[in-house]
Amino acid sequence: MGLLKQILFLLLLLANIATAKTHPNVIIFLVDDMGAMDTSVPFISDEKGQPKKFPLNNMYHTPAMEKLSESGCRFLSAYAMSVCSPSRVSIMTGQNSARHGVTNWINPRTNNAGKFGPKDWNWSGIKKGTPTIPSLLKHAGYKTIHIGKAHFGPVGKHAENPLNIGFDVNIGGCAWGQPGSYYGTEKFTGKNGQNPVPNLDGYFGKDIFLTDALTLEAKKEIKKCVDEKKPFFLYMSHYAVHAPFQPDKRFISRYAKYKDSTSKDWPPFASMIESMDKSLADILQYLDEIGIAEDTLVIFMGDNGSDARILPVTEVEGPNTAKVANAAPLRGMKASKYEGGMRVPLIISWAKPDASNENQKAFPISSGSYVNEIAAVYDLLPTIMAVTGTPYDKSISDGKNLGAALSGKSDSLAGRKFLMHYPHEHRCRYFTILRDGDWKLIRNYEDGSFELYNLKSDISESSDLAAKYPEKVNSMRSEMDKILKMQGAKLPNL
Repeated sequence: MGLLKQILFLLLLLANIATAKTHPNVIIFLVDDMGAMDTSVPFISDEKGQPKKFPLNNMYHTPAMEKLSESGCRFLSAYAMSVCSPSRVSIMTGQNSARHGVTNWINPRTNNAGKFGPKDWNWSGIKKGTPTIPSLLKHAGYKTIHIGKAHFGPVGKHAENPLNIGFDVNIGGCAWGQPGSYYGTEKFTGKNGQNPVPNLDGYFGKDIFLTDALTLEAKKEIKKCVDEKKPFFLYMSHYAVHAPFQPDKRFISRYAKYKDSTSKDWPPFASMIESMDKSLADILQYLDEIGIAEDTLVIFMGDNGSDARILPVTEVEGPNTAKVANAAPLRGMKASKYEGGMRVPLIISWAKPDASNENQKAFPISSGSYVNEIAAVYDLLPTIMAVTGTPYDKSISDGKNLGAALSGKSDSLAGRKFLMHYPHEHRCRYFTILRDGDWKLIRNYEDGSFELYNLKSDISESSDLAAKYPEKVNSMRSEMDKILKMQGAKLPNL
């Protein structure tokens, strides 16, 4: 090659490098026990598929979520498992809980299968060698940061420490799923020393709420990555809004007017929601201040349905309650087989939309859009692998890349199904649900019964149609059995 050609080739190569997209940063902003109705942003659609505000939306104050939904895309039929550990393992692995086997919340010290639950369920959590979002991104050159709640495995098992599943940094993550306290003055520990939050000693004795302390730690780690000129994956996993329901004094006054019309727990819960929203605002603002907002994708999600105790809990718990309260118009709450137990908020947005940004050109998101088709927690892994250009074995995942839907092609998710398998006992007992289009089938293992609902016309699941449409029950039951067998699901011992 002549000298002139060599120079031209070099100039072309440099030009390509200059215009090539960088590796975008990714943040999963996960909120514990936050259902679809625990926000001022509407995540439920009316019969025409349009987002609709309900009374609960007007009780919460979440301006940062509103801003993020305006810049990004909302999913109006987003699902998680109805308790935390199954959802968290599904996020990390891209697998349905029936497949990865973590079908119940993980008791840190005792196998909590339940009286009739399968004793060989995956109580140990994420196993050594399992591909996860952080392990895949770490291999691709990302710095991987875990802040907050983990709950991936019990004490003494591999997944107890997030560092063992691919994270470079762990602040706050351990085997238990709730803090002893949200107050720095109490060292984030219970009165008897239970459930301390690790790696936060610098805040002990200070007048600071746990949500804020974790946010400050996240900002420090983001700054380190910028200084190191390294792309990052941040798993911003708040302990909020899990019990104990302790008020954030910065926000509790807004909810005093509800003191006489709700349970004693709800005003503190609502203040914790607003505290979480302030964390989101602080992180988004910080990304902008340090000049990386345009290159950072933010995924906001809850890990299971609401635990907001709007009415006294005795009025809403029970295996077959028809009470609509905590997540109205949805029926049920966390750990339930009804929509209030598994419908969650999901927003995906670039932290700062910029049509000229190379990363955003490669992975466009239609601002202010919404999608009615089913999305699920296990979709996060394939979506993140797509936006970061990270290769992976697609056979390991049950999820789907949401990229096409984010760009406005919601029909890319048409025909999806969602299965949640819970062969244990908690607020509801021993069940599997299958969502297929407008229809939802519930299988109750203890008495062998089925429930059938049409969610388009009956979002509150108030009218059981199983007796009216036996053929629909049978066809969905066959599909449910097929999926359970394919995923190797463990069944209750009844």
